[in-house]
Amino acid sequence: MTRPTPPATRPAPTPPIKVLLVDDQALLRSAFRVLVDSEPDMEVVGEAADGAQAVELARATGARVVLMDIRMPGTDGLAATRMISADPELSGVRVVMLTTFEVDEYVVQSLRAGASGFLGKGAEPEELLNAIRIAAAGEALLSPAATKGLIATFLAQGGSSGQGPDSAEYAERLGALTGREREVLVLVAGGHSNDRIAERLSVSPLTVKTHVNRAMAKVGARDRAQLVVIAYESGLVRPRAD
Repeated sequence: MTRPTPPATRPAPTPPIKVLLVDDQALLRSAFRVLVDSEPDMEVVGEAADGAQAVELARATGARVVLMDIRMPGTDGLAATRMISADPELSGVRVVMLTTFEVDEYVVQSLRAGASGFLGKGAEPEELLNAIRIAAAGEALLSPAATKGLIATFLAQGGSSGQGPDSAEYAERLGALTGREREVLVLVAGGHSNDRIAERLSVSPLTVKTHVNRAMAKVGARDRAQLVVIAYESGLVRPRAD
């Protein structure tokens, strides 16, 4: 007797990216909500008008990505991002800072606070949506309008953030890396993608991803953006004048 063929199992649908909108301008939040909710792979799960409310909603909604305005009355975006980054229960939350001026002193403060990157409020809709996807994937998001060299210069001139390990502790953490992991970290800090690094090192992108993940675990970085910050602030990578 022939046994019936069991029905093919379909892969479970990927849950949408939960997005939290934080801005003191209600009109801007409404515009972002319409845009985000128009995409099938993401949804807005909450809105906040200040940083303190943002931290509460990040815990309550299970948001994956927070679009965070920097300048807000009360608790600003930088303070809120530090609180989110310091909370072990919110370790999976990624913050994308929204700024009117894409290159200013807030850029470096945002990265040091634990943000995955930043984006200008004047960005095109596709840029914003792509930023959410990049941040949700754990990648570093650096606005196209801001050059890596300028960010490196800010990092070099800004001194210690006072929020995390000093250079000595960074150096100790970096000492745990293998030679190849350090090599990959330098290339990550240079703004290269996994594919580009794989080409340069003649390995597969999956191998590069493995090295990046191990490096993040060893130095205590939340994501790729924090690897860049640590690479510069530890002195492993020096900013270039060009």
